[in-house]
Amino acid sequence: MVTAGLAKGGGLLVPVLLIPVSLDRLGAERYGLWMAVLALTGMATFADLGLGTGLMTKLAPCYADGDTARARGYVSTAYALLTAVAALACALLWLLAGLVPWTSVFNVAGAVSAGETRDVVLVCLTAFLLNIPLSLIVRVQYAYQQVGASNLWQGAGALVTVPLVLLVVHSALPPLAVVVATAAGPLLANVAASVWVYGRRMPGLRPRLGAVDRRRTASLLRLSGLFFLITILTSVSYNVDNLIVAHTLGPQSVTAYAVPAKVASLLGIMVTMINLPLWSANGDALARGDLAWVRRMVRRMVTLSVLATVVPAVCLVVAGDWIFAAWLPVSLGETRWLLAGLALWFLLLGAFSALMMVQNAAGVLRPQLVGLVLYLVVSVAAKWYAAGAYGLVAVPFVGAVTYALTVLPAGIYGYRRTLARYEGAGPTADGGAGPAGRRRGGRHRRPQAAGRRGAAVSSPGLGR
Repeated sequence: MVTAGLAKGGGLLVPVLLIPVSLDRLGAERYGLWMAVLALTGMATFADLGLGTGLMTKLAPCYADGDTARARGYVSTAYALLTAVAALACALLWLLAGLVPWTSVFNVAGAVSAGETRDVVLVCLTAFLLNIPLSLIVRVQYAYQQVGASNLWQGAGALVTVPLVLLVVHSALPPLAVVVATAAGPLLANVAASVWVYGRRMPGLRPRLGAVDRRRTASLLRLSGLFFLITILTSVSYNVDNLIVAHTLGPQSVTAYAVPAKVASLLGIMVTMINLPLWSANGDALARGDLAWVRRMVRRMVTLSVLATVVPAVCLVVAGDWIFAAWLPVSLGETRWLLAGLALWFLLLGAFSALMMVQNAAGVLRPQLVGLVLYLVVSVAAKWYAAGAYGLVAVPFVGAVTYALTVLPAGIYGYRRTLARYEGAGPTADGGAGPAGRRRGGRHRRPQAAGRRGAAVSSPGLGR
């Protein structure tokens, strides 16, 4: 939690600090278009087919056993699959970009031309597609317990964006150059991390075509199935707001919504950093049948998450208008109630994310799937109507209420179902582990948030 807070916190704050410069150079209309396109890429995070999570799961036992050859096979297979996906998608994008009416897709009018709209879309989507295979380095580092180093590389990617954007603005380059400079940072960070890891840190894992295995391909795809579905539902449901606002209220309203939402998303990042270590710790405790520890930690983490979220949320709601007025070159209008709705949304995420971590550790994913499907169907329709009838402020409140009525009941049910599955799976009379523990070799250890077998991974049930 501490290392993630120091490394990721600084890196994730950079895009927020660059808002005034970017907004001033692009203008409200272009900035709104940019945010809408980024929302589209956010909803397309499922493009990695769930292979990132599957790769981490497969590499964990390879790391524990020291089986470098098998690990290299999985790494090479994952890179081969995702490189093929990215190359095909990029080719189709550039071939068909001229046929898509992008101005209609994003409801663009006024100062932004059709050519500019197409260029912004091409830059953002191409950078996103190229990063699909490049970002596998993060999964490899997590699986091999190099989480701190991975965080530092990702933070460096955000930091390098600052001089790039400032150089573009100082040189008076076209507005599109701001988008290019912002997109280049994460790509450069993943390239540099890949060269460092595969060239110096772990050359034995360096991917090569000769290590690709069809059996491992099938195994990775099977493992990634449910996580793939959850990623699709989560990404779409959490990133659809900007598109709804663009179509109901216009691109300029996207700016008024996206800027407060981006600032409020720091609350969600805080929730993720607090609860992420629970993934592996819960898996360890459940395998030993130590349900008392799981229940106790869930209660503590729910309390910690709420306390860590509610204080900055209240400060943001109270001082948000003053901060935006003093910080931004353009006025966003009244944002207090909008910030209140966004804060309520992230407060709900924080209060229940610990329960979701228990289910993710046990692989009990169907309740989350049901809840997310209901949320997506109901919330999109409700937000679309509420945005048109009641304005921008209604969108986060409708999302929070819908989430409380769909995902949370499903999450509570899944949590109880998970604990019921492990009832009676405690230590046996001979000192070994119960049924679940025997599948893990009968180890009897204390749960650890970042132990040798417990790599921290992103929860599909949390917003990104």
